[in-house]
Amino acid sequence: MAGASAGETPASRIAKVAIKVAIIDVMAFRFSMVAFLLLATGLDGLLGFVSPPPRQDNEQKLQARIERQRNPVKKAKLKVRLGRVKLLQAIEAYDRGERGQCQQLLDAYLEVMKSAWTDLQGSGRQAWRKPDGFKQLDIGLRENARFLQDLMHRVPFEERGPVEKVFQEAERLRAAVLEALFPSERPRKADKNFIGESGAQILNGAVLG
Repeated sequence: MAGASAGETPASRIAKVAIKVAIIDVMAFRFSMVAFLLLATGLDGLLGFVSPPPRQDNEQKLQARIERQRNPVKKAKLKVRLGRVKLLQAIEAYDRGERGQCQQLLDAYLEVMKSAWTDLQGSGRQAWRKPDGFKQLDIGLRENARFLQDLMHRVPFEERGPVEKVFQEAERLRAAVLEALFPSERPRKADKNFIGESGAQILNGAVLG
């Protein structure tokens, strides 16, 4: 047959074709695996294919670290994390049907977040200049608001008042934090080389007099 090697049998030609098909299949499989790994890595932040879910903070360890911490900003950041723990505990208590425990934990959540704000206020830092701590409190309050809104939708309307009160107070607290981070009027820097009109008049009077 034209184009065939001398002495090549049909069986040997079939074997060569089978080998080529097998090689192509292996290469296609490797390509598909590489593509999958790249896709999984790219979607890590959205779907969590690669990284495990974040570990929940331990309340006792956080409490101990808060008690030892002397830096008000670091202490406030730890309290923001503790607040999230309290809020999640409140939601779990509601799921178990423990309404009273749920409300106590919601109140504890609000007090912890207020305490973090008090620590930041006492730090002497200007939030718009040095936002560390302030921005973590803002983010925590914003994210926690979604949990509170979801809980309010699940609670019967006639029992929603206490949960709604916690939500509203937390929103007022966040408004205060945002005002500190983005004040409507920032103090102007003093210009040491600038002398106002009244100052120039006084200076001229002193020189001429």
